[in-house]
Amino acid sequence: MNDNAAPLRFRDATPADVDALVALVTSAYRGDASRAGWTTEADLLEGNRIDPEVLRHDIARPRSRVLLLERQSAAPAELAELLACAHIAEEDGAGYFGMFSVRPTLQGGGIGKRLLEEAERIVRDEWRLPAMRMTVIDIRDELIAFYERRGYRRTGVYKPFPHGDERFGLPKRNDLRFEVLEKLL
Repeated sequence: MNDNAAPLRFRDATPADVDALVALVTSAYRGDASRAGWTTEADLLEGNRIDPEVLRHDIARPRSRVLLLERQSAAPAELAELLACAHIAEEDGAGYFGMFSVRPTLQGGGIGKRLLEEAERIVRDEWRLPAMRMTVIDIRDELIAFYERRGYRRTGVYKPFPHGDERFGLPKRNDLRFEVLEKLL
């Protein structure tokens, strides 16, 4: 199952994937496990990163997909290994990219770039939308730099962090907010 030569595949999440997705997303952003990667938010937030009911809604609604990147098992009876995920949706005439999570021990190895490229391909080629947008906590300089290297630009448009909504975490600071990043496709 951990054979690194095993083929990778993309697929859309189903409701049966919710528990595995919550575990992956939480491990990439919260708690000590997230510190193995560079996307951790453990110093900024604690608690949930994604709510299972919100995730079920995202899987079910139209023009919304939770994209998975898995490593196929060599044995047909074994399950594929979940490596990364992202949520894409149509929002205000553009694609929206969120919930981007790569297993912390695999971050920095190119898996995230592959997933982002596939998400952009879907939004551009299948949905025929002109741009991809995302929101990033504006003090996450290293993460914003990652997206800028992939063609995203800071828009100067800010959105409030959902302080008080425990479904998305408990802030350790009061100054958290999101900035919208955008890339023309």
